[in-house]
Amino acid sequence: MIRTGFRLILEAEPDIVVAGEAADGAAAVEETARLRPDVVLMDIRMPRLDGVGATRLITGSGARSRVLVLTTFDLDAHVVDALRAGASGFLVKDGPADSLVEAIRTVAAGEAVLSPRVTRRLLDRFARLPGDEPPPPQGLQVLTARQVDVLRAVAQGLSNAEIAQRLSLSETTVKTHIGKIFDKFALRSRVQAVILAYDTGLVSPREDC
Repeated sequence: MIRTGFRLILEAEPDIVVAGEAADGAAAVEETARLRPDVVLMDIRMPRLDGVGATRLITGSGARSRVLVLTTFDLDAHVVDALRAGASGFLVKDGPADSLVEAIRTVAAGEAVLSPRVTRRLLDRFARLPGDEPPPPQGLQVLTARQVDVLRAVAQGLSNAEIAQRLSLSETTVKTHIGKIFDKFALRSRVQAVILAYDTGLVSPREDC
């Protein structure tokens, strides 16, 4: 029922093609490998293989497909796990249709679906999550001072254009800095850059933007 609703919404958009559907995580991984879509809408809770495991397999396979996680709740431990696994963002299932469409376009363009408000809430949630977490990175010494500034801005939810304006740089230069940050820490998305910034103490859970 939910998949049908999403399909109807997306098929009404002239620039979006629904390539396929999957009933569980394992099938989602298989269909992604076969169809190579630009964006995968991934339910966090599915049979056989959950959304976290499926996301990890898709992003770890070297595929260009980006994963957008769907969840019933605004933030939960499973969503955070999916973001750590390489998802490019998340949406609440009962959100407005135009938010879904815009999020898909944003993720397809290589951006993360995280507004400054959601970024702060995400960091707040990280601070409260129980359980074992991987050790934080050794630090940010491998980054230049300007790259640290860019990473901080990314963690605050700023777009490339906003970062360029804040730091008096061109958008091309911002993209170059972000690419180097990704390479140095083997990051796959801006979401993982937010996690890196939190883990290293570059931003605090309640830092205002």
